[in-house]
Amino acid sequence: MSVHMLPAAQALARLGEFDTVIDARSESEYAEDRLPGAVNWPSLNDAERHEVGTLYKQVSPFDARKRGAALVAANIARHVAAHVADKPKDWRPLVYCWRGGQRSGSLALVLGQIGFRVHVVEGGYKAFRSVVLAELPGLASRFTWRVVCGPTGSGKTRWLQALAQAGAQVLDLEALASHRSSVLGLIPGQPQPSQKRFDTLIWEHLRALDPARPVYVESESRKVGNVAVPEALIVAMRAADCIRLELSNEERVRLLLEDYAFFTHDRELFCERLGALTALRGRAQVQAWQQAVRAGALEDVVRELLARHYDPGYAASTERNFPRFAQAVQVRPANRSPAAMEAAARELVAADQAAAAGAASSQPTASR
Repeated sequence: MSVHMLPAAQALARLGEFDTVIDARSESEYAEDRLPGAVNWPSLNDAERHEVGTLYKQVSPFDARKRGAALVAANIARHVAAHVADKPKDWRPLVYCWRGGQRSGSLALVLGQIGFRVHVVEGGYKAFRSVVLAELPGLASRFTWRVVCGPTGSGKTRWLQALAQAGAQVLDLEALASHRSSVLGLIPGQPQPSQKRFDTLIWEHLRALDPARPVYVESESRKVGNVAVPEALIVAMRAADCIRLELSNEERVRLLLEDYAFFTHDRELFCERLGALTALRGRAQVQAWQQAVRAGALEDVVRELLARHYDPGYAASTERNFPRFAQAVQVRPANRSPAAMEAAARELVAADQAAAAGAASSQPTASR
């Protein structure tokens, strides 16, 4: 048998050495969050965990353990039959459960008896979560941030995508959160990740970036929909240099109608989302907007939303939260098109690279 316990920090540092990372928890635990690249081989699924837990409370721990053992054995047999038959002898799995206990231990025991070299994360997912929370502040502070500011509809998401295409490093928090960061920003058919999952996705993304190069990020508030941006990242972003992205008002209206096309196709969904503004804008104003949407005057509603709701709030929030905004570099793409965004992004990245090269060449030789 070849089963080895591995502290969580070491396991994460060595993730690339393992052929498969196996999460032995239930499907709901896996969905909430998991180690990077993990696959789900539940030792007990959600229904079985409930059954065993009920036996534990209502009958006895002994009866619960007997039933649990039978279920775990059957599930491991299925996983082995379905996933292990084609694995070579030198296949190296990393296994974990909630705390590195019975669920991962049982699976690791069987795999080890087969002859595989198995590693188990000591402390399981709980230990992994502690590592993520401990490392996030250091990761956030190690980068030079460039915060992309601009009113709603100025194309910040398109601009980030263009920057990435131009070779820049980008952290797209809205993409990780599956939300466009406004009261209208929930994307149909794309549920948001849990807070734990959001934290892990940010941690995983930051670990892959180069601290020697700047990272561009949008000027988010503390929450993106229902998930919170880690405090250390918020602090780092708000101390950073800013870029001010600008488009004409008509370009902004058209961009929003393109990016929120699902509202065009489902006007009642748009009306439902507008209802969330009642406390801020009053019932009469919201009902007027809803009536206009149902009549097909979407452009007019978007134009009014920018003027009366989004722009005043965004301007005040930006000045309050980003003290370096007054010195922001201004970027004015020719229009909202991907081509115009990409051209402006290439120009900025080239300027950044030239500035970095000039700063390096001006340093004394002895200090290089």
